[in-house]
Amino acid sequence: MLGNIDKAIEILGKARSVVVMTGAGVSAESGVPTFRGKDGLWKTYRAEEIANPQAFAANPAFVWQWYNMRRKMMKSVSPNPAHEALARLESGPFKSFTLITQNIDGLHSLAGSRSIIEVHGNIWRIRCDSCGHIEHNETVPLPEPPYCDCGAPLRPDVVWFGESLDNEVLSAVMAALPRADVMLVVGTSSVVYPAASFAIFAKQAGATVIEVNLAPTPLTPQADVSIMGKAGEVMPLIARGVL
Repeated sequence: MLGNIDKAIEILGKARSVVVMTGAGVSAESGVPTFRGKDGLWKTYRAEEIANPQAFAANPAFVWQWYNMRRKMMKSVSPNPAHEALARLESGPFKSFTLITQNIDGLHSLAGSRSIIEVHGNIWRIRCDSCGHIEHNETVPLPEPPYCDCGAPLRPDVVWFGESLDNEVLSAVMAALPRADVMLVVGTSSVVYPAASFAIFAKQAGATVIEVNLAPTPLTPQADVSIMGKAGEVMPLIARGVL
């Protein structure tokens, strides 16, 4: 593992434009349960039956019971060394640095990252699909459901099953990927699309792909450097070597 970390440090040390993509594995090290794996929330809840527009239309109170549970749990966790190392890397010697995350917990912002694209939204934002109102709200718990001033029920501003990514968010991602000298993929299973295709797109555009994950993924055979280990242990070593 150390040899590959040295390779990653060397590659990043020469990079001008870096794009990072993080997944649930990074947040899991802060204590946020993943939907996949032996400790995933899917052991108790069938999330695909709750986090979708049809469930919200049929029973918004039930959906908000689940999201209040998640918000309460996420309120109790903090950024871990991987979040902090990525925030430090952003201030490194790069012409541009973009962090794309599939996570909705806001921990990258808490760690100090600034150039963030949250492809699946943010659990601390709520929105109205009727009038378009969006607000940041960290109240725990919220009414089940909370209501907009226009009278419609508010929903979490996250991408649900059966929904597409926001066009503006996807445009920002697709603008960043072709500019990347290095694509650093951290703590993601690389099975959720379209996010799983981002690293391949960057590689096809000329980026060197570095993967950090606990176990091999579908991306591993195509990564230029693959490091198997905890993001909270690997990323601080990489950040220390680059900065």
